[in-house]
Amino acid sequence: MKRAAAFLASFLLAALPFGASAADAQADAGSAAESAKGKSIVVYFSASGNTKAAAEKIAELTGSDLMEIVPEEKYTEADLNWHDGESRTSVEKDDASIRPAIKPDTKNLADYDTVFLGYPIWWGTAPKVLWNFVEKHDFTGKTVLPFCTTHSSSEGESGRTLQKLSGNKGTWKDAKRFPEHPSDSDISSWVNETGFALKK
Repeated sequence: MKRAAAFLASFLLAALPFGASAADAQADAGSAAESAKGKSIVVYFSASGNTKAAAEKIAELTGSDLMEIVPEEKYTEADLNWHDGESRTSVEKDDASIRPAIKPDTKNLADYDTVFLGYPIWWGTAPKVLWNFVEKHDFTGKTVLPFCTTHSSSEGESGRTLQKLSGNKGTWKDAKRFPEHPSDSDISSWVNETGFALKK
């Protein structure tokens, strides 16, 4: 990879008009490499801030854009009380037809080739907010890398559930479970495992 980048930079430098610099060639080489890799984005939903922190770190490490999935009605502490069978999240868990309304995207997902998709685990799966988001978008031709944060639960079938809700469009990887407060090394190790290059 490094040899290819160096060759490309040398080629571009030789082709430069008189007066152009090596820095120009390096910039062009970097742009070419970025185009070959494709654009990436970290999309996430976070009610308590844990998934947000992980998403921001992934975006920082990979140089990806960042977009938050924002529900029209924010979840309150009472909504998140899983001890209360009448709380909002409890009701959503028991009704497979519920799709909480979400605000419009701030970025165009069609512009990206790789999507890191983050969410907390509620009741053993992804929140219904994610169900709504996935059903609204076309992941054809994209690589989707799901990740979740959770206190003690496993990722379960959350990633597979979202894949099915997408109509099995795109290439979905196995969901990665992080603890509530993952370390930077935990996150960077996973990014490396995915084969996605860390930003230098």
